[in-house]
Amino acid sequence: MMLNLIKPFFVLAPMDDVTDTVFRQVIADCAKPDLFFTEFVNVDGLQSKGRPRLIHKVALTQKEKPVVAQIWGKVPANYEKTAAELVEMGFAGIDINMGCPDKTIVKNGCCSALINDRDLAVAIIAAVKRGVNGRVPVSVKIRTGWNEVDFTWPELILEQGIDMLTVHGRTTKEMSKVPARWNDIAQIAKIRDKVAPTTLIVGNGDVESREHGEQLAKQYKLDGIMIGRAIFTDPYIFSKQSPWKDMTEKDRLSLFKKHIELFQQTYQNRDRNWQGLKRMAKVYVHGIENASLFRDQLMRSESLDGMLEVIESKIS
Repeated sequence: MMLNLIKPFFVLAPMDDVTDTVFRQVIADCAKPDLFFTEFVNVDGLQSKGRPRLIHKVALTQKEKPVVAQIWGKVPANYEKTAAELVEMGFAGIDINMGCPDKTIVKNGCCSALINDRDLAVAIIAAVKRGVNGRVPVSVKIRTGWNEVDFTWPELILEQGIDMLTVHGRTTKEMSKVPARWNDIAQIAKIRDKVAPTTLIVGNGDVESREHGEQLAKQYKLDGIMIGRAIFTDPYIFSKQSPWKDMTEKDRLSLFKKHIELFQQTYQNRDRNWQGLKRMAKVYVHGIENASLFRDQLMRSESLDGMLEVIESKIS
């Protein structure tokens, strides 16, 4: 089972403290991708007393749909239960994070560390498939290896009968320190053709624009393209003709104001740290007059209302 997507389709990558429901709604109003991914949320935490502190990570509105929930953790039973709950909440698919290279997470044997515990990786996929029970697609996101490229890893994942595989074109050890290798992603697509021809392959790594993504998809024969960090340079990146570079300073900062106000409305109980919005300033202030000074003023704000006052002083 898979969503009816026109190829190549475009996906906004899951980014912790970035791709929450507020940011997704803002991007949906600018230029909506074919699929959104949530932030990655820990299944073991969701099935514990810590659930109230995490549940905001899977908040969802109609405007954002379709949205795939990305989950991670270590206990298959928690994956199964969480997957079943997320389907009931209205998510269009469940993605298993087996690609995050964060040292703390990897040290605990999760995400990209699963390449070194393949029996557990297989058990996790099986648990998620039981949880969704055929109601929505199941996908996995991986890197190309641990210390070096290892094509036996994606082959094993493809053998599990998943609906989609997203490949980040670097190893865990490489983090983001080297250019993504799209030839490796293309090789995995060829393995897909032999092992699991119905599984969609999505490429990820250093995609600079929609046009760039379309070129990569065509060149490497991929079904979809995932864009991550480039969203920080253009909120309209999924548009075929982005207006961002031609937008006025006032229009850009007005969009940031809208982002902050939506954050205030969404998290009225302060169940999410507002400081993360300061990271988002670079999306909106890049290229405006005296950008570094203005951003410094935003960074020194002691509240969301303070950030709004700084923005108002610039656009009024």
